[in-house]
Amino acid sequence: MNNNQKVLSLDPIIDKNSQVLILGSMPGVESLTKKQYYANQRNHFWKIIFTIFDKEDSLDYSSRISFLHEYKIALWDVIHSCQRIGSLDSDIKYEKPNDIEKFLESHPNIKLILFNGGKSYEVFKKHIGLSSSSGIDLIKLPSTSPTPGKNVKSYEEKLKEWNIIKKYVINQS
Repeated sequence: MNNNQKVLSLDPIIDKNSQVLILGSMPGVESLTKKQYYANQRNHFWKIIFTIFDKEDSLDYSSRISFLHEYKIALWDVIHSCQRIGSLDSDIKYEKPNDIEKFLESHPNIKLILFNGGKSYEVFKKHIGLSSSSGIDLIKLPSTSPTPGKNVKSYEEKLKEWNIIKKYVINQS
């Protein structure tokens, strides 16, 4: 991937019953290559989500998506396109946001937006604005990324904060 190559986000994972929208920034190279959210096995995302609901992760992507639907969780990214070499959020340049306002209009059951890390929150705030989603709770959570950094929390610390999902989602299966 060179400096001038545009990187495009994945399509959202959602169904008509989704109540929680988890927004990342832009999937990493492995996720984009596999066309799967959080494909890097070192990323804590899937382990956290399954642990919150006391379930075991099957590691099969289609089963993971079914699990999200069962618990009314949607996935997408704040950034529609950008330029980036590699997978680091800090290397994202010239980001263009997804049309999240239109997305929320067409998915009125969303009552919580969780930001998976600071970059997704900052880009949302910059391009979309925090008031555009009135009536929807917005919560910035620690990134599930395995990349070391100055504000990286342990898995246990991340899990504790991510548990907020349980307050918003009720499994009615």
